[in-house]
Amino acid sequence: MNQLAALIDGGRHVELEHKTRELLALDPGAGVLWQVLAVALNGQGKDALEALTRAAGLLPHDAGVQNNLGNACARLGRLDAAVTHYARALELNPEFAEAHNNLGHALLDIGRCEEAQVSCRRAVALKPMYAEAHDNLGSAQLACGRIDAALSSYRRALEIEPGFSEAHNNLGNALLERGHLDAALASYRRALALTPDFAAAHNNLGNALRNLGELDQAEASYRRALEINPQFAAAYCNLGITQRLQGRTALAQSSCRHALRIEPRSATALTVLAESCADLGEFADAEAMCKRAIAIEPASPEAWAALARLRKMTRDDAEWLAQAQRIVSQPLPPRREIGLRYAMGKYFDDVRDFAAAFDNFRRANELQARRAKFDAARLTETVDRIIGTYDRAWMNQPRDPGVESARPIFIVGMLRSGTTLAEQILASHPAVFGAGELRFWTAAAAAPDRAPSALARDYLRVLQGLSADARRVIDKMPTNFAHLGLIHAALPKARIIHMQRNPLDTCLSIYFQDFESTVSYANDLQDLAHYYGEYRRLMQHWRSALPGDSILDVPYEGLVDDAEAWSRKMLEFVGLPWDARCLEFHRTQRTVITASKWQVRQKLHGTSVGRWRNYQRFIAPLLPLTALGQ
Repeated sequence: MNQLAALIDGGRHVELEHKTRELLALDPGAGVLWQVLAVALNGQGKDALEALTRAAGLLPHDAGVQNNLGNACARLGRLDAAVTHYARALELNPEFAEAHNNLGHALLDIGRCEEAQVSCRRAVALKPMYAEAHDNLGSAQLACGRIDAALSSYRRALEIEPGFSEAHNNLGNALLERGHLDAALASYRRALALTPDFAAAHNNLGNALRNLGELDQAEASYRRALEINPQFAAAYCNLGITQRLQGRTALAQSSCRHALRIEPRSATALTVLAESCADLGEFADAEAMCKRAIAIEPASPEAWAALARLRKMTRDDAEWLAQAQRIVSQPLPPRREIGLRYAMGKYFDDVRDFAAAFDNFRRANELQARRAKFDAARLTETVDRIIGTYDRAWMNQPRDPGVESARPIFIVGMLRSGTTLAEQILASHPAVFGAGELRFWTAAAAAPDRAPSALARDYLRVLQGLSADARRVIDKMPTNFAHLGLIHAALPKARIIHMQRNPLDTCLSIYFQDFESTVSYANDLQDLAHYYGEYRRLMQHWRSALPGDSILDVPYEGLVDDAEAWSRKMLEFVGLPWDARCLEFHRTQRTVITASKWQVRQKLHGTSVGRWRNYQRFIAPLLPLTALGQ
């Protein structure tokens, strides 16, 4: 036994296996030797289940054997069997802290987060300096939506063991759930500094970067995770989400299919694939995939929420509502509840139960608001700085001339103001390519030392990469309204279409929308009113600072009421002849990744005009905006 112990301590698992098998040939009834064989097999990455089963049969009252047998089952994904063995270990030794911890981990993996917390609490009560048990307790608390408790547990684990990379990674997850993105990034990076090949931390770092809108960096993180672990299905799913947000639909679908080859029963991969099909207007395929995801994971909030976004809901969807209500009645991390709450709000709005709709939208926004804080004073300072920098004197001062290209069309305005509709109409013209929401000018504005002409040339290369031959290319990033001074200096012949919509309808539609990345002002009606006022102030500045013929104001309500007249005005403004296909925009086959992807594929109707009146009694902070008009 001393020789065997020395081999274990030296990590010499191949020799250990050979020596143990020699001894077992002499004494096959020695349960302890079967335990040692299991150590040798585990050390080589081999299946130790048979050896541990023999040990358990020979040592039926050994709690350690039962615990190890549970670990072997857990590694093989046989979680119910693992729970049985951990429970047997605890019958034999109720003070066995490691078995309580392992039981908690297994219970968490099968979705029993409340029971998992009980087991992990027992482990830390028995062994207060047990860092792994504190970490597992945090994960169980996070799964049940108890973020503050989870943060405390992870921090306690790190007090005990500062170099515990798994706890740094998990702390990042809790911080991300709370919306503390910079702190989450720091935790993931600390985990990676300790363990550079930690695939899960690379994946989670990608999630935080995606929340910040840093899609290229997020993609790089997911790809690094996949270099380390090519069988990492979740990283493929997240890569697919990022590629979808980048407008690279074919690549997004390929990534999801990679995930499904690894995990054919991945509800997440099917849900992301469904979203990408919906982006292409393939709503029947999307619905079928959502239903496949639900068949695999009946309580998936993401799959049920995606299903509601594919069409208008009716009272015949009562079964959908009942299941959604069952899911949100269970403990959920806020991130998972939020999406389904927005979907439930949509259901009740579709069936015109406005009080119930607003209750669900309010709950979704309250949960979101905990994750993202809006700084009204900072926004006002930013708008002051833009107005002070890009004034008429700046616009008229001598500088290198911008690039004389009329190729770009910018569609700007508040979110949910009709920018996607305008893009869909114009992109139905054979000379126009709709590029979606490009992030170029946000990055450009953060690099003020670059000459406008250099920015213009870089931007035109981006457009060329998206479409080699279209006479006009649309960039419909709504928030480019903040950068119109720089855009005009760089591209003085570019046309700017400014979509305007009733401010209450606009703000309410934002409040009702689950955005892919953080929109901090969207979750509080007072914040929305403040943001809208600053947007209005900035647009008034551009009207005075830029040439009068550079911006066309298009009223959403006018476009809905007389699509042909306003479509003709937009085409004339961008220098293109009329084409009747623009009136058949709902038939145009192209990728639309915004929340309006279903609506823009329907014929125009006025049901969204004046929608705010259905909610008038709930939206007092927005009502002063009626004095602003559009």
